[in-house]
Amino acid sequence: MGRFPHHLGPAGHRGHGGHPAGRGRMGGGHDGMGGDGSGMMMRGRKFGADELQLMLLVLLEEQPRHGYELIKELEARSNGFYIPSPGVIYPALTYLEELDYTTVETHGNRKRYHLAAPGLAHLDANRERAALLFAGLQHAARKMAWMKQAWQGEAGVQEAEQASGWLREFVEARRVLKEALLRRTDADAAEQRRLAAILRRAAAEILGEEPCDPA
Repeated sequence: MGRFPHHLGPAGHRGHGGHPAGRGRMGGGHDGMGGDGSGMMMRGRKFGADELQLMLLVLLEEQPRHGYELIKELEARSNGFYIPSPGVIYPALTYLEELDYTTVETHGNRKRYHLAAPGLAHLDANRERAALLFAGLQHAARKMAWMKQAWQGEAGVQEAEQASGWLREFVEARRVLKEALLRRTDADAAEQRRLAAILRRAAAEILGEEPCDPA
């Protein structure tokens, strides 16, 4: 059974009707690094309820936590990009408890949540999607580290490289690709197929995989 590194983590099946959405405060800005396929990377976008619930299961798999600790952990892992409110976290935790995905240890008015066997089974069934969500959080953290420095000019860019781990040419390449796709937004069907083939080949090369033809 796979485990997630401390800086990574996950989410589940598509939303359940009637339970709380995973909404929290999110930052972000226009720097050519957003809009990269991860829903939460778009300014103003929020996690779905199932996504937040699965991320909570990942954090509880690492260790039992109180609700406040879960909020602070998500804030820390995203470098302040995603800060779910208590009004989001606690209903999500209540729902997980109702599903028997967690157990609760009560001390006075405080509840400490533990991952239960059904929750672990659900998590194991959704490892890949969960890892992608936490990779998105890590990306957001680096994006925030870059943005906090890069606006200061040349010296700021050098500090941004150190703070985020992103090289200037990597950020510039992302910006150029995004702009190139925007310039082809009105492409006809033939051009869209050509662009799709280029993007598939590029994605395969980035991941070290063999490119696959669409079905």
